[in-house]
Amino acid sequence: MRHTLNRWQAGLALSLALAAPVAQVSADEAMSAENLSAETLSKEALAAEEAQAALQARIDAADDATRADIEALRERQAELRQLTAYNRELAPRLDQQASTLDEREAALDAFGDTREALPGMLRDLVERLRQWIEADLPFLKKERLARVDSLEAQLADGEVSHAEALDRVLAAWRRELDYGRELDAWRGLVDVASMQARANDAPTDSSQAGADESLSREVDFLRIGRAGLYYLTPDGREGGVWKAAAGEWQPLNGAERAELDKGLRIARDQRAPELLTLPISQAVSDAPRMSTSSTAVNQRSGKEGDA
Repeated sequence: MRHTLNRWQAGLALSLALAAPVAQVSADEAMSAENLSAETLSKEALAAEEAQAALQARIDAADDATRADIEALRERQAELRQLTAYNRELAPRLDQQASTLDEREAALDAFGDTREALPGMLRDLVERLRQWIEADLPFLKKERLARVDSLEAQLADGEVSHAEALDRVLAAWRRELDYGRELDAWRGLVDVASMQARANDAPTDSSQAGADESLSREVDFLRIGRAGLYYLTPDGREGGVWKAAAGEWQPLNGAERAELDKGLRIARDQRAPELLTLPISQAVSDAPRMSTSSTAVNQRSGKEGDA
């Protein structure tokens, strides 16, 4: 029996000895599996975090794009409001321009008839200009009539276009208009015998004065527009005013000659402007008046008024 017990003990010991390595292997496998599971979970967590970060980045980008689109929309709306306001402001101007274009088209339609009548109208204007100068105060008469002669020669010249001829005729009329707004002083000759002034002469030198001393006298002329034409001798002792109604010079008294001397110095920028007390050559209502009622002339000259 003791022998049987020993054999059982020996078998148990052998079984325990064989079971120990197996238990060790199972523990190692369990630990390895646990480590593998933790690593897998860590990788999955990291992947989830990366996916979440990528999703958040896309959300942020979408928010930025949305905000940019909203800002662009607001800018477009502001531009639209500005354009709408500008269009409202521009509408009356466009209407006015359209009306102007209509008027110009109508004028162009009528221009064909005017073109045919233009040569005769120009000749009539030049003839009226000559009549105007002949009836006007006798100042710079030679120069002014020479301008008319030149115009007549140009109208007879077939090489001068109608447009160029019209420009020159209107320029001559405008020059006559300017005379009515000028204060002018110059030196010329007066016919002593008849007291008729050669006011149209250019400034003379002493040799010219000496040659004509027996018939004329050198004087200073003053012209105040078309209201007054005067002369004063260099010594101030004699002076006259042209009276258009009588067609002659009439003498000035001492006080009037003093006023005339002031006027001469004012015209030569030697004295400050001031009011002058002088008799007039003709009333404005008595002055010759221009008559240039031609439609073509009014359109081209900007509708110049009377002198």
